[in-house]
Parts: sequence; structure tokens; C-alpha cells
Amino acid sequence: MRLDKFLKVSRLEKRRTVANELCDAKHVEVNGKVARASYEVKVGDVITIQRGANVQKAQVLSVQEYATKENASLMYKII
Repeated sequence: MRLDKFLKVSRLEKRRTVANELCDAKHVEVNGKVARASYEVKVGDVITIQRGANVQKAQVLSVQEYATKENASLMYKII
């Protein structure tokens, strides 16, 4: 699954377009490297999102095409 779609489905980001813009602005890293929106997310990846002074790290636990509100938080673990 693409990185921008994963951020949206897992509800780490509210909208896919905003997730795409974060990637374009180089505010998203996967495993310590700047990642593009087209990066293929895999189980075990560590995603770092920078929003100003706020930095959020999450480890990917599962990759699903669709997720309900309750299941979205099971796709990642905040580090």
C-alpha cells in the first residue's frame, strides 16, 4: 500500500491530500529516510511524521486496504 494511503486509512492523517503534501515537503520518514508518497509500506516499517515542532513515530503492525474507526488504531503502534 502507498504511504499516503496508509496514513489516511490508519487515520494518522485526516486526509490523503494532506498526507501527500507532507511527503512532498519531506516531513515524512520511513526507517530514517525521507519517503515519497508512493513508497510501499511494509509491516515493521517505522514512520516518522514531523508537524512543526511535533514529531510522531509509529511502527506499522498491519497493512489493510480498508479499516473501520475501531480497527484503524490496530494498524500501528506509537513509539
